[in-house]
Amino acid sequence: MLRELRFYVDATLLAQLALSVALLLLLLVAPLLSVAYVAAQYNPLLLFADPTFASASPRGQLLYVYRGPFRGREVTIVRIVGASYGAIVNSLVVASVVTLAASALGTATAFAFARYSFPGKGALRVLATLPLLQTPFINSFVVRKLFDWRDGVLSWLLCDVLGAPVRVGVEGLAGVAAAQILTFFPIVYLNVYASMVNIDPSLEEQAENLGARGLRLFLTVTLPLSLPGLAAGAALVFIFSLEDVGAPIVFNEQRLISYQIFSRFVEATTGSLSPAAAGLALLLLALALGAFAGIRRYVALRQYAMLSRGGRWKPRVRRLGPLGLAAVYLGLLPLLLLAAFPQLGVFAYALSERWRGALPEGFTLEHMLDIVRDPVASRAVYNSLTYSLSALAIILVLGVSAPYVIARARIRGLELLDLLVTSPVAIPGLVLAVGYFYFFSSAFRGSPLDPIAGGPSLALALAYSVRRLPFTARAVFAGLQQVHVALEEASMNLGAGRLRTLVSIVIPLIGLNLLSGALVSFVYCMSETSASVTLGGLGGVGVGHKAPITFIMMDYLANRVDGPHIAAALGVLLISLQLATIVVVNVVLKQRYAYIGV
Repeated sequence: MLRELRFYVDATLLAQLALSVALLLLLLVAPLLSVAYVAAQYNPLLLFADPTFASASPRGQLLYVYRGPFRGREVTIVRIVGASYGAIVNSLVVASVVTLAASALGTATAFAFARYSFPGKGALRVLATLPLLQTPFINSFVVRKLFDWRDGVLSWLLCDVLGAPVRVGVEGLAGVAAAQILTFFPIVYLNVYASMVNIDPSLEEQAENLGARGLRLFLTVTLPLSLPGLAAGAALVFIFSLEDVGAPIVFNEQRLISYQIFSRFVEATTGSLSPAAAGLALLLLALALGAFAGIRRYVALRQYAMLSRGGRWKPRVRRLGPLGLAAVYLGLLPLLLLAAFPQLGVFAYALSERWRGALPEGFTLEHMLDIVRDPVASRAVYNSLTYSLSALAIILVLGVSAPYVIARARIRGLELLDLLVTSPVAIPGLVLAVGYFYFFSSAFRGSPLDPIAGGPSLALALAYSVRRLPFTARAVFAGLQQVHVALEEASMNLGAGRLRTLVSIVIPLIGLNLLSGALVSFVYCMSETSASVTLGGLGGVGVGHKAPITFIMMDYLANRVDGPHIAAALGVLLISLQLATIVVVNVVLKQRYAYIGV
């Protein structure tokens, strides 16, 4: 009797299921439960009674405007700072502002690229994705340099070049929001663009035949049909803004949840972590998972059936007239250049001799060579490679086993396994770091897994594996959906077991998906920030240190005169890895590159 693979559960499938569940319980669920347990002992409600975290009366104000002498000239100084209502309220306000601004900018950019054709469109599309090249800390440092009212590029242009007696600064909470908007708006752009190019052209054509034109057509047809993509991108931006720790550290903005958790990890170098960190982490987790669950439900309820069946339609693309070209080149192009400025500034810092005024001076490769010559920096590169490759081994095991079980087995409750595999996208790295500290320092006290006694090496590798698992898992799952189950059934009916079929039939057929997902996971492990700057700091910095690249970038920015240049050189290294991955995945492997992985 022929066996139907889709209903056939054997020892191999059960072993894969058991291994996947065991690893996810150990590396994801147990640390998060530890956070909840410690937070319950602390009583997280006390956070809202502390004015440090929530206050009805603001401290400071949004805008400061005053006149005064500056370098022998009377000028008007405009400083945008932001009023503080406590760390919790501030985080929600900043995340909301960032989400709204990123949604507006991302939607406008997506609409221009999806619906219009104009000279230079390809170059502008590349420019629009540059902010997604991760350069932890140094990109926010460049943004701070851009908006510094003393020696910033913007004030230099206004006051020194154009002669206007005005100097503008963006600092504090406003500076964090500005850095995050420039970094995250392409996430919305990519999601909305994907939605718009997949809209059935006949729907917009019918609306035009009924009299809809221009803005009315956009608001009544195009935008509503793009809402699933917009909602998904906005939810990710909201989550990433809440958990971002790089911009608050660079702007020294302590009045945010992420900085408060980070500062308590700095205290944990003495061997203890404040229980308040668990309360803040639990709150951050609840906010992130709430947004994640809401968007999953929203997108699931917003499936739009298209009228066309069969074949492929040609997206509606029109050539821009003179006014449209003016809007693109005078509006969109400056916006994209501004958004790409942090990445361009990273190269400027890495390749310039100094940058003490508004502009870099000189050219040198010395800072790039310091990656090899500086023992601390070279050790950080070695550590990150070691941790990332170790994490990749776990990712490959989990990234094949879990999706295969989900795709091929018919067992009740597999939806929960799918949720566990996908959810790390929405789980803040700071929360996972707090959970790892509590769980491994108590359950495995004194062992190599204890981040205090054994150092952060194993904890970082395990944290990376969970954080970047979704990239490989989704790529593998997509590949499995393209492999018909009949091929596996034929193999097993000819005498091959499940394991042999998996190794000799399935994996070769999904090899490109597996490789592309593994490359993306690896490059994002190398640039992982949240867990790196918390767990990575437990071992300190010195000869033979165990900190990864991103922790050393943060440390050099704060503690060395030439720190920004070496940190920028490390940022160039990370950008080069990401660009190489984009080329390999898109050009060589012909797979879609997963940009989102902040």
